[in-house]
Formats: sequence, structure tokens, C-alpha cells
Amino acid sequence: MNLKDMAVGDLGQVIGFEEAGRGYRKKLLAMGLTPGTEFSITRVAPMGDPVEIQVRGFRLSLRKGEAAAIQVEKR
Repeated sequence: MNLKDMAVGDLGQVIGFEEAGRGYRKKLLAMGLTPGTEFSITRVAPMGDPVEIQVRGFRLSLRKGEAAAIQVEKR
């Protein structure tokens, strides 16, 4: 499952990155989205872009392309 497929209030854990999202991988790792990191979806814009998540005590907004690059497991 990708992060972009989750809804507000869902909890999840990062399990990896899509091959197609290799360009975003370093950026996402630098923002703290390492495998094993837990997060919650706090907001989704009306058109689905951006998605706001709460991770490691702060809120992070991700564009659709970035969210699609993150493989997650729903909790």
C-alpha cells in the first residue's frame, strides 16, 4: 500500500520505497521517513494534494508524487 491511498485518521508504518520514487528517496529519508517509522494522517487537501502527516512529533506535508513513493503498512 502507498501512503497516498490512506485516509485522515489512519495510522501506518513506513516499510520501504517504490522503485519509481527513487528520486524522492533521499529527500524522504532526510525528512525522517525511514523504514519502521510510525505516522498518522492528519489532513488531506480537497483534491488530494498535499497530504499532511504527523511523524516524529512534527507535521509534514507531502505532495502526491512523494506520497506515492512511500510503501506503508496500515496499523
